[in-house]
Amino acid sequence: MLKKITNIFVRIAERYIPDPLVIAIGLTMFCFVSALIFTPFSALDTINAWGTGYWSLLGFTAQMILILSLGHLVAHTKPINNLLVKLANLFQSAKSAYIGLTLIASFSSLFSWGIGLILPAVLSCIIASNLKKRNITIHFPLLVCCGYAGSLVGMQGLSSTIPLILNTPDHFLADKIGLISLNETIFSTWSIMIVISIMITLPFFLLRLAPDKDKSIEYRGNVLPEKKANALSNKTVTFASEKLENSRIITSMLGIFAGIYSLQYFLNGGSLNLNSLNMIFVVLGLLFADSVKHYIKLLSNAAKVAGPFLIQYPLYAGLMGMMSASGLAELLINGFVVISNAESLPIWTFFSAGILNIFIPSAGGQWAVQGPIMTEAAIQLGANIPRVAMAVVIGEVWTNAIQPLYLVPVLAITGLNIRDIMGYSILGLILSGTIYLTALLLF
Repeated sequence: MLKKITNIFVRIAERYIPDPLVIAIGLTMFCFVSALIFTPFSALDTINAWGTGYWSLLGFTAQMILILSLGHLVAHTKPINNLLVKLANLFQSAKSAYIGLTLIASFSSLFSWGIGLILPAVLSCIIASNLKKRNITIHFPLLVCCGYAGSLVGMQGLSSTIPLILNTPDHFLADKIGLISLNETIFSTWSIMIVISIMITLPFFLLRLAPDKDKSIEYRGNVLPEKKANALSNKTVTFASEKLENSRIITSMLGIFAGIYSLQYFLNGGSLNLNSLNMIFVVLGLLFADSVKHYIKLLSNAAKVAGPFLIQYPLYAGLMGMMSASGLAELLINGFVVISNAESLPIWTFFSAGILNIFIPSAGGQWAVQGPIMTEAAIQLGANIPRVAMAVVIGEVWTNAIQPLYLVPVLAITGLNIRDIMGYSILGLILSGTIYLTALLLF
């Protein structure tokens, strides 16, 4: 029965889900028309809001391009690639691969959602390649979905944006709600039980979605693109300039330099965020590359993978600008607040956050819009403020399962199209939504 339902969703996704860029442009036009219909903004006002917001995520865009490029680079250096191959060799069957990759993604993302996004994507290619060499059939799109779906619990982990904001002194809502400890948000029993429930049910649920062997799509890529780069370093060099380019000493010097900074940063109490994670990738890439020329070649290969970000992230930033400036986001949120009471506010907050996340796929940006409204409603209705804040978090996590923006790096690494995995992602969305609503209603 479940396989029949899966086949329906997969066929629908294959036929009707377009490229992520098409989705981003479609959402932009939908938001534009909605602002004209439901807000006082004129067409010119809305376009200006889009243009102003278009460049607002340049910093985040650069961070994501770097984390994707540098993570890809590090994964294809000899030491890390050998380590990943050894890890992949632990999986002797398709069943163990589906379950194991989901769990690896979950655990790594709880530590850092950036690692949880990139590592499973790279590892899925290596696992699929290894199994193919042993003549073991595995459905590659589902394996990739396992890695992505498993990583979503990371939004309730150590790098969860909204709980960290609320635990920061003098955050922008501190005068209204004060400081909210992490023990009341991501480290609360309620949140931990949600994570555990998903980590137990999700791997076995996704396993049940696997198609028959004759319908499986195997991995067709190459997991070792650095071989050509290695060949470059084996060429005979004669000039001093060539010797420098092919010397490991040059990259090692800079790697040690960056490593000292990174170590000092963490010893002084620095946290693991996108910048510090990127610096770790810089250090590892420089130390593990064979030479400057090898490093450049690996980075060039990685840059091809990161290309789709250059247009799509600014498009979503423009969406955020339209939603915020026009008042459309506030209108959507207030529509849910009006029908809420103290008990139901977290539930309606969850749904509003899930919808808003499609248009504002940034936890910090979403909280800047939704946070003031929901906290004020919580105060007025006497609702539990930490629970309302966590409802925003899990609402965002919920629709991240189908959010094209976060799927782009995974698709870029694995060489798949969004339609290849969206059918499975929608079913994962239904499962996680059931768990989230159960937690909100009963606990």
